[in-house]
Order: sequence, then C-alpha cells, then structure tokens
Amino acid sequence: MIVDARVLQPEFVPKEVKHRSNKMDILTNALEPVTDGDSGETAMIFGPSGVGKTCISRFVLERLRENAIDIETQYVNAWEDHSRFKLLYRILEGVGKTLDIHRQSTPTDELLERLRNYENGQYVVIIDEVDQLEDKSVLYDLYHIQNLTMVLIGNREEELFSGLDDRLASRLTSCSRIRFEPYSQDGLEAILQDRVRWGLRPETITDDQIATIADAAAGDARKAIGILRQAAKAAHRGQEERITDDIIDEAIPEAASEIRQQSLSKLTQDQRIIYEIIVEEDAIAPKDLYEEYTEQAEQPVSKRMVRNHLDKMQHYNLIEAKGATRDRTYSPSG
Repeated sequence: MIVDARVLQPEFVPKEVKHRSNKMDILTNALEPVTDGDSGETAMIFGPSGVGKTCISRFVLERLRENAIDIETQYVNAWEDHSRFKLLYRILEGVGKTLDIHRQSTPTDELLERLRNYENGQYVVIIDEVDQLEDKSVLYDLYHIQNLTMVLIGNREEELFSGLDDRLASRLTSCSRIRFEPYSQDGLEAILQDRVRWGLRPETITDDQIATIADAAAGDARKAIGILRQAAKAAHRGQEERITDDIIDEAIPEAASEIRQQSLSKLTQDQRIIYEIIVEEDAIAPKDLYEEYTEQAEQPVSKRMVRNHLDKMQHYNLIEAKGATRDRTYSPSG
C-alpha cells in the first residue's frame, strides 16, 4: 500500500507546491537578491501550527539553490537549539565551520566571529520557533553579518517582539512580514491528494475519505498528514487492500496523540516544570503558577517569559486558558 513513506512525514518538503503561491512570491522576492550575490531581506513568517510556514520556507530555499551556485542554506529549530551557543553552532555547521569547536571551552564570541569571516557566497538561514530563543540579542548580531540572510518563523509577532532589544526591534519593523492562516478545507484536501498520489498505491483511499480527514484536521496540515500516515500504517499492518472508514476513525485520535507526544518531547526544562505543575493542579491561576514554578526551577525566568511559554504550549494544544485576564486559569488540554 505504501510506496514512499517519506511523503507521509511532516518534515517532507515536496518538489512541487501548488498552495500558498502568494506567500511563496513574497518570500522569494525578499530573498531574490542572494541569487545575484547580494544579501536578501530578513523575512518574518507568523502563523499557527500546521499552516505550512516551515514547508514553504524550505521549499523556497531549495528553489533558490537551484538557481544560484554560491548559496548555502541551513535550517535551525530554536526550540531544540535555543541557547546562543547552540544556535550559532548549528548555523556554522551549515557551512562546515565547526570541526575544531569544543562545546565546553570554545567562547561563543568565537563562533560569531567565524560567521562574520565567512566569505564563500551568500548564506540563508531559517530559524524556526524563533520566539523560543533564550537570548534574542543573538538575532541583532546575526542581522549585521554581511553575507547572512535570516528567515524567522514563529507563531505570533507579539511573542517574537516580547522583550526584544529596541535596536533589533526597530530594524525588524521594516522587514518583510508574511502571515499564514489555517488551510481551507479545499486546500487540505489538495495537499492530501498530492501525498496520496506520491506515497500510496492508486485507489487505496477515496475522495470522500480524504474529505473526512481534512475536516477532522480543521485547517492543520500537520494533523491531516498525521491522520493519513496513521491510517496508511494501520492498513499496511492489517494487509488491507484499501483504507477503510473504521481505520480512519481510529487514526484521528492516534494522530492527535502522536502530535501531542512530539510537542511534549520538545519542551524545555522550564516549560516542562510549568506543564507538570498545570497537570498536577488541573486548574491554576497565573499568580499561583508562577509562585510554584519559582520554587521548583533552579534559575527561574521572568513572568513575561513564563507567559511566552504558556502561549507556546497553548499553540501546540498542550494546555488551555479559561476566563478573562483577571480570572484566568490554565488547565491541561483534552
């Protein structure tokens, strides 16, 4: 049944994209100067999870590399590489400049200096989950590197600019902003049709079943592809010739659980402390949550950073907020 499992993975970047053409045009125009040997314009991309931000960004960069020789690209997920050192190390890794770097002894400033001395053409870096950076001032340093162009991806503009240095904020104000909305039903169905065509044998799933999956995903391509993947795996294990309605019904909660576990696995230490407090209390007010967090954390972050963490966990449906600001409480989702 499955002829190419790669296309059913959320990180898969297709060779052709029929959706978000207007978003691609804006990003392409911002980065176009790099094909002529000049620095591009920093681009900021915002939107909820599962709306194509990462996929479209990586697709556009692949197209750029097809049209120019002296371009290097790198993708960094700041939720995983959230410290200043880790971010700079990952960026240097993209141009092969980390061979003699020692994580325990190499000063962070040396990593930054190596990037400043990079002269082998233009370098475009995607920084995903950019609001997760512990020290956003590193963006100011990267912004001023001559041959480096950034694509910054986050959920909300407010979270990126929260606590941002005024110098950097003023520079980012004039950058290209691209906002992604949830996919329409038709858009999700078209994405699923492509994944089915590339990854499954013909006639293994009907158009009505694809519509059911798209409806269950509610505008989230990550969830839609996850449901399709779970359904295809179940049918394959059962040696079925086709994906049945019952298999899809079972795949919907399984995909949601898989995505939830993936999101939980990415939580930072502070985020995990906050999440576990919310789970233990079931419902807790922000003031009480922060007090409990400061008692448990070795180096507590500010209230503003905790609010950012709470917003991030809401974006990924790990927690939910109830009530107005004054009477708000946080509870585990589901």
